[in-house]
Amino acid sequence: MAISYKPLWKLLIDKDMTKKALMDETGISKSTIDKMGRGEKVSLDIIERICNHLNCNISDVIEHISE
Repeated sequence: MAISYKPLWKLLIDKDMTKKALMDETGISKSTIDKMGRGEKVSLDIIERICNHLNCNISDVIEHISE
């Protein structure tokens, strides 16, 4: 199962927000953002923090890619 964070990166662009601002405002570490940039899995706690902060749904942050 492959996960993509492209919806999150697009959402950040739409909100004119940087990854650094997201890290600062949610307390997510740089290493976690780096993992997401590489398409690696992160905990649902992280996804939930992002969704709560950006007031969005999980589908606005990640998408499943069929292999």
